[in-house]
Amino acid sequence: MATEKILMPQLGESVTEGTIGRWLVSVGDKVDKYDPIAEVTTDKVNSEVPTSFQGTIKELIAEEGETLQVGEVICLIEVEGASEAPTKEQHPPAQQEVATSQTASLNEDQSMKKRYSPAVLRLAQEHNIDLEHVEGTGKSGRITRKDVQKLIAEGGVTPSEATTAPQASQTAPTVANSETQKITSSGSITAAQGDTEIPITGVRRAIANNMLKSKHEAPHAWTMMEVDVTNLVNYRNALKNEFKAKEGFSLTFLPFFIKATVEALREFPRMNSMWAGDKIIEKKDINISIAVATEEALYVPVIKQADELSIKGIGRSVNDLAQKVRSNKLSAEDMQGGTFTVNNTGSFGSILSQPIINYPQAAILSVESIVKRPVIMEGGMIAARDMVNLCLSLDHRILDGLIAGRFLARVKEKLEKMSAETTSIY
Repeated sequence: MATEKILMPQLGESVTEGTIGRWLVSVGDKVDKYDPIAEVTTDKVNSEVPTSFQGTIKELIAEEGETLQVGEVICLIEVEGASEAPTKEQHPPAQQEVATSQTASLNEDQSMKKRYSPAVLRLAQEHNIDLEHVEGTGKSGRITRKDVQKLIAEGGVTPSEATTAPQASQTAPTVANSETQKITSSGSITAAQGDTEIPITGVRRAIANNMLKSKHEAPHAWTMMEVDVTNLVNYRNALKNEFKAKEGFSLTFLPFFIKATVEALREFPRMNSMWAGDKIIEKKDINISIAVATEEALYVPVIKQADELSIKGIGRSVNDLAQKVRSNKLSAEDMQGGTFTVNNTGSFGSILSQPIINYPQAAILSVESIVKRPVIMEGGMIAARDMVNLCLSLDHRILDGLIAGRFLARVKEKLEKMSAETTSIY
């Protein structure tokens, strides 16, 4: 009988950590090789993690809601008849060294002490514990849920200043509900009476971390152009019913905008690039990330080689990816390889926005709502036209206003020329 370690896998490009969303097994469960044992959330995707061995679950090292680095141990499994020597796949030398020296290095490395998982934060809030005074036994001093539970069981709860400070109503008169929350000395916010506390899910935390990284590392700039898409609207409206009957899915406006975008990206390859520290990498493939929202989160699946697809092909890809998101069948592969993002904010009525770049891409384009507006035409005539705003955010390390402006102007030109006479959807 040998004990093997299951490690946090790398579920996507540039993914460095994952959060245990839900365990699918318990201690004592027997599992076969490749059986799913946990649901893991990253900033790229939700995915089930399979076991690499057949055996019995011995210990669940990570708690639900806990975030671990790629390569960290998430659980132990007892394997019958297995060699005591660790396998190369599951125990890289570097990770073995980390595991055996973890205790010795705790006092030297406390870099993870203030990285709290949602489960730890929830327990601390419920029991009024100031995490600043809790010693963590996790990697690099990280505070685990077991640390907090042990403190609670021993009765050694350290109340936060929020519980010992006098309430505003006791020390000063209430003025027009000016106080709705309290901030402790450690920077955490506590809810006031009547507030609703919503626990942070793994998906929401992953989104927050990726957006924060994008805003901190990429100097954002943005620009906007308005486009007359009257001919495009008339073209799409004329064929949408026939298309749905023939193809089995709806033809929205988004595939037309993506088609114009990928054609412009071929002409301006710098827009299809990424910052790599000491160099800029222009990507050969044009893979378009699209935003698909659910009630709880926003996912960004990828249309691969979008420049090789027709409008119909792009439309089918959009439809298929959206169905995968909403049926929870999106895979890690569906989320990987994006080089440029097109965001359809117009689907919920937005007419102007400043999107955050989908790091590490160089730019993101938001397609706003198509609205009828009076426009002065040639000769001074005023006509009602279908107009849309295109909003482009860019990483100013990679792109300057000149190339971004030329790119956006090219997208505008292509869209304004789309009509039944000039554009085929096949």
